[in-house]
Amino acid sequence: MAATDEARRLALAAADAAADKKAHDVIVLDVSDQLVITDCFVIASAANERQVGAIVDGVEEKLREAGRKPVRREGAREGRWVLLDFVDVVVHVQHVEERTFYGLERLWKDCPRIEFDAGPPADEVAEA
Repeated sequence: MAATDEARRLALAAADAAADKKAHDVIVLDVSDQLVITDCFVIASAANERQVGAIVDGVEEKLREAGRKPVRREGAREGRWVLLDFVDVVVHVQHVEERTFYGLERLWKDCPRIEFDAGPPADEVAEA
């Protein structure tokens, strides 16, 4: 069973928010055929702990505007890997080193990717 339209919409909103905060290698995976607890994973990388925090804040803000709050938030204290659980969507924001080490996209390589166009960050659009 494919991810619901609502889960896809939220996952794409989270991915866009991460990209707006200059996250690296943002991907969206439809994990609904493999997991019963969620439909989509969003995975994003950051160069340092401060950027991890900024990306997490941006994702939370964007999804709050869509009427969603995370039911669980883990890893914020360390700032190297933060997991935001929105039930239908789980967002992983990882320091580049953690992402390389744990390789979530390798673990879930059989799951289809959901394509999205990150486009330029919102602040660059406003300047244009």
